[in-house]
Amino acid sequence: MSKRDYYEVLGVSRDASDRDIKKAYRRMAMKYHPDRNPGDKESEDRFKELSEAYEVLSDSQKKAAYDQYGHAGVDGQAGPGGAGGFGAGGFGDIFGDVFGDIFGGAAGGGGRRSRVHRGADLRYNLELDLEEAVRGVEKQIRIPTLVACKRCDGSGTKAGSKPQSCGTCGGIGQVRMQQGFFSVQQTCPACHGEGTVIKDPCPDCRGQGRVQESKTLSVKIPPGVDTGDRIRLAGEGEAGVHGGPAGDLFVQVAVREHPIFERDGRNLFCEVPISFVDAALGGELEVPTLDGRVKLKVPEETQSGRLFRLRGKGVTPVRGGAPGDLMCRVLVETPVNLSKRQKELLREFQASLDEKYEKHSPKKTSFFDGVKKFFEDM
Repeated sequence: MSKRDYYEVLGVSRDASDRDIKKAYRRMAMKYHPDRNPGDKESEDRFKELSEAYEVLSDSQKKAAYDQYGHAGVDGQAGPGGAGGFGAGGFGDIFGDVFGDIFGGAAGGGGRRSRVHRGADLRYNLELDLEEAVRGVEKQIRIPTLVACKRCDGSGTKAGSKPQSCGTCGGIGQVRMQQGFFSVQQTCPACHGEGTVIKDPCPDCRGQGRVQESKTLSVKIPPGVDTGDRIRLAGEGEAGVHGGPAGDLFVQVAVREHPIFERDGRNLFCEVPISFVDAALGGELEVPTLDGRVKLKVPEETQSGRLFRLRGKGVTPVRGGAPGDLMCRVLVETPVNLSKRQKELLREFQASLDEKYEKHSPKKTSFFDGVKKFFEDM
């Protein structure tokens, strides 16, 4: 009996991609799988036909031969003992290739898992004062971590011994389960896929190759860092498993709130209280910066909330560039705890302003004019 065209069997065109071929086989194999159709000889034959077609079309060399010569180019290659066979390297391998992602890689031709693994990365939260973040600082930190066991040098075995081949899987790391005419490979439960087991573990690390310790590190914080910046210390994370490379340590920076300054990128902000006399008549004030005190000239008739810029008194960014500015916001402070005479003087002063109200309080005048117009328009 002549064989059907493999593309027709899978229901795909001759220019179908590998992904489309795999997708078509998966869909139809699920439909005709013998476990879903027990005792159905027609479904079993259909399933074998699908598997034979997929084995050829999923292999680039076999596919090229089939496209050029047809069935004659691949006869005897579709499986051991002839087309459609399901021995070692037959359907079990196809099943693992197609359905491996469903079963987490447990099926099919999985190999031995390496015993060597990279260590985990660690994170350390480091709080800094604003001055430390702006100028840079060197900090000593202490972190708990897993380090390579000194007694066994990370091997996990007792002195004079070494890992032995797993007796369950024969060192392959996989065990095969036979169900009917197909087989499924699973990770060996004895060695967890590594292919070896430790019969005589190290007494210090108990076969793990690593022990818990705390270590002290010196961390150089560059000038200009800010909250959210991260510094990577390569190889300072957890030790690798069985001689694998160590992970990295990431130092996460958080800058504490400052009692005077507030930072916004490269600029600093602060509030400077002044008396209403200095605001009205003008004067010279001393204002703080991270480098010391500087003089700030306040012109007469300064209003509360006005910003004064001190160029170059901010922060130099960690990634380079010009330093930012210090922005000083003046707040006119109302005097408190006045004596009787001081209150009388203020009333006299207020009375002297009433005659030329609009001239001396332009903002107050414009505000109440706006309120009046608002109610008139209602």
